[in-house]
Amino acid sequence: MITNLRNNHLFIFAKITPKPEHYLAARDALAGIVERTRSEEGCHAFSLLENESEGLLCLYEEFTDEAALDYHYRQSYTQEVFELYKDWLASAVEVTKMQYVA
Repeated sequence: MITNLRNNHLFIFAKITPKPEHYLAARDALAGIVERTRSEEGCHAFSLLENESEGLLCLYEEFTDEAALDYHYRQSYTQEVFELYKDWLASAVEVTKMQYVA
């Protein structure tokens, strides 16, 4: 059941397009931070999705607020993935932040 407390949460969809030769490495690197991210205070959801035939990865994330998201971005394991992105990505990560409506 979704409660009113969730109305103020921050929902994020991050579309990640690795270069074909880095697809599996990027997927594995992201999969490697899922459990640690889920255990962060303020993280309510963190899921990695893929469309391998199109070479796309997507993160679905739910954080209590921007402060919780900022905390996630400061973690060493998140920074390591961001560093790998510099060589691995075919295009910039597309991040969409949304708010709960109904």
